[in-house]
Amino acid sequence: MSEASQPAARSLEVARAPDGPAAQPLCVRDSVEADLPVIEAIYSHHVRHGRGSFELEPPSLAEIARRRQDVLGNGFVHLVAERDREVLGFAYFNYFRLRPAYRFTVENSVYVRPGLQRAGVGRVLLEALIARAEALGVRQIIAVIGDSGNTGSIGLHASCGFRFAGVLRASGWKFDRWLDTVLMQREIGLADRSAPVEYPGRSDEV
Repeated sequence: MSEASQPAARSLEVARAPDGPAAQPLCVRDSVEADLPVIEAIYSHHVRHGRGSFELEPPSLAEIARRRQDVLGNGFVHLVAERDREVLGFAYFNYFRLRPAYRFTVENSVYVRPGLQRAGVGRVLLEALIARAEALGVRQIIAVIGDSGNTGSIGLHASCGFRFAGVLRASGWKFDRWLDTVLMQREIGLADRSAPVEYPGRSDEV
């Protein structure tokens, strides 16, 4: 489907975390193509209204699909969290940098539906990403967080073992203001305590 023929990004109602014993548990699974319209809508909301992403215009559905395929093509994971068959958030990791010496370091992304921040969805997704990264042999995960005032994302990563690695001051201009970039980092598995093992089926060329 060409970009010109893509439907407009669907709008999302503000979700509410369910209360009480009737609430169904969150399920984390690998994303499928059918999830892409909801993923597009979630991400578009954050681009338009949030400072966590430094994109200024939401990417098309075709571009969201291309990015997911890039993640999968590199042998990494692209996940969604759902409850009662409703997608509430998505997460993935991909190479932090493309130069081959970086190949055991990845950068993660986590986005949840509006209204579900601090409702546990992001944590479930991030913990699943960490587990999958360790199983693949990743040694470091980097979080590149837009806006030093983004306490939700900073707190989420800190609660999952990420440590502060630095700030790039006034590195983004969005919503008519300068924004910092916060860098956080988490060791995976043996980290730097042993030589890495090449990913299955891949060489040292990224």
